[in-house]
Parts: sequence; structure tokens; C-alpha cells
Amino acid sequence: MLHYRLEGPEHLPLLVFSNALGTDLRLWDPLLPHLAGRYRFLRYDLRGQGLSDCPPAPYAIDDHIGDLAGLLDALGLRKVNLCGLSVGGLVAQGLAARRPDLVSRLILCGPAGKIGPAGPWEAHIRSVREGGMASIADAALAFWFAPGFRARHAAELALWRHMLARTPLEGYVGTCAALRDADLSRELTRLTQPSLCIAGEQDQTTPPDLVRRTAALIPHGRFEVIANAGHLPCVEQPAALARLISGFIGEQEMPLNRFEQGMEVRRSVLGDAHVDRAGASQTDFDAPFQSFITEGAWGSVWNRPGLSKRDRSLLTIALLAALGHKEELALHLRASRNTGASLEEVQETLLHLAVYAGVPASNAAFRIAKDVFDAPAEQDGR
Repeated sequence: MLHYRLEGPEHLPLLVFSNALGTDLRLWDPLLPHLAGRYRFLRYDLRGQGLSDCPPAPYAIDDHIGDLAGLLDALGLRKVNLCGLSVGGLVAQGLAARRPDLVSRLILCGPAGKIGPAGPWEAHIRSVREGGMASIADAALAFWFAPGFRARHAAELALWRHMLARTPLEGYVGTCAALRDADLSRELTRLTQPSLCIAGEQDQTTPPDLVRRTAALIPHGRFEVIANAGHLPCVEQPAALARLISGFIGEQEMPLNRFEQGMEVRRSVLGDAHVDRAGASQTDFDAPFQSFITEGAWGSVWNRPGLSKRDRSLLTIALLAALGHKEELALHLRASRNTGASLEEVQETLLHLAVYAGVPASNAAFRIAKDVFDAPAEQDGR
């Protein structure tokens, strides 16, 4: 059983995080405030870490990849933005290569196809089994954080030390065994997703040159360095990491073709059945109009980041009801099933309408809404 936390409104794009060795989902706490309001978050504890189940060691990297695939499948999530750090980066790489249906974009912090040779991992496993987790905590912190961070944040450093020291020993050495045996270098060359590879400038575990070489193996790989950061930039430089993540995702979402982007948004809101019917009925006479609304309304206005699809859906419902456009109102009431607008939010919108556009307009809109929501979704062709 994996311990996970899914946070944020459903209409926001999803960011999934996979942790480093010896940490739990709290690793991302410093980063999330810099991304809040723009993304929904899924964090989880790797097997053997945090509050997840801790089966006997050793583990394989395939175990961790299968765990994350199972979690996303169980939650019905597809085409996510996946961010992995260190061993979490290996998990992310493996999942993206083997289940491309689950991953849209990759953000890899301190990535490599293989992290260190087998010998040092074997020695590390013996040391931990002999001395316990606390015996390696101080040395691990020296690898995790840049010297400047350790000097300035002694109290915070103690909290991260406690997290590591309280990691279940069996889970820790189990994942060390997975790192000892894992080599995903070949799989890096088969990745199809746009991938951002980020190095901490002072990272001793996966230094910038290694991360640069890793990015070069990925067909759509991009390399960035975060200054004054070690192995955990989400803790040391969360604002800088957030800027890179937001810029990368936003850049990938920029439309290469306004019509194609508009068509994608139009389908996501109105549904494939409606858009297909509109396309089938299109003639030379109304083709310019169809192109205009696809590029201008859907590709430009509906695609802007300032409002979510849910917000735009509710605004559109209010405006169409106020203007008495009944056919279009029914269409967008049905579309609210796709935009994340709840029945209660539609109800509040139509009630608000009565105050500012008049009771008759609101009354007519409520009648149309009852007809729409009483009908099964299949009747709409979806």
C-alpha cells in the first residue's frame, strides 16, 4: 500500500512527484507554495519509505516503477507531468519509457541512467545494516545540501536529518539495492516525452556534467543548472526550481499551430461527438467561420492561462443565459461535465444571474439546465 496525497482543484494540470532515497512526500513542501494555484499535486512515499508499506529488501527499480504505474492507474490519471528526483528520476524515466500513456512531460532533478557503480552501493548497504540509519545521516546531509545551505539553515537541517534517520532501515537498503542494480541508460534514448533535466550546481551525487550527458541521451532532452544548490533543489532553491518547471510546462503547452491547439481545447470542453458533428456538417460557406471560432475563441481566449476551463465554463453559461442564447446555453451546460464545473457551481451561477440579469433570464436558464442535467450523458453523444 502506497501512502499518497492528491491536492488541488481537479481542473488544474497535474504535477506528480517521485522522491529521493531516504525522504518522504514532505520533501516537496518548500516547492509547492511557489506552484500553488497553477497546478494540482500528487505526491507519494516510495515503498519502504515514509508511511508506505515496507516489504522485505531487496527491491528492484521495476518494483518502484510498477508501484507508480499502479497508483496512477488506480486514480484514473493519464498524461501527467511527472517530476522525479534522484531515484525518483529513475522511476520517472522508467515509467515514461514503459508506459508512455501515463506521462506527458518529464522534469528530472539530478537524473542519470545509472547512479553510481555497484561496489559503493554494496558497501553502503553493509554500513547501514551494521550501524543503523542514524549512523549515515550526517554524511548523507553533506551529499544532499550545498555547504552554504548547511551553514545557514542548521535548524531546518535537523528536520531533514530526522526524516532520513527515521526512514525504515529495510526500506532504505531495499531501495539502495534497486539503485545498485538499475541501469536505464538505453531506455533514456527511447523516451518520446519532452524532458527537462535539472542539476544542482554543487550536487556531488549527480553532478552537472553527468546530468548534461543524461539530457543529451534523451531525444527531446533539455539541460538546466540551478545555482547554489546541491542534490535537493526543491529544498535549497524552491523558487528557482518552480520557475524552471512552470516555464518548461508552459513552453510545451504553447501552440505550434493555433487551429490545432484550438481544436484540442474545443474537444476537451465540448466533447468529441459535438465537434465531430460540427465538422461533418461544415461546408465551404461556413468553413471560414468554423476556422475563426476554433482559432480565435478556442485557440486564443479559451487557451489563455489567466482563467481555468472551469472558470471560463461558468462565465460562458452566465453570459449565454443573460443574452437568451438557449441552444448555446444548453451546449455549454452539457460541456460543464468536461470542464470540472460542479452542479452546485452551475446552480450558484444561475442564482447569481437572477440578481444581475433578471429573474426571467435566470428562470429560463434553470429550465434548460434541468432538462440538460436530467438527461443521461450518453444522450449528448458522449
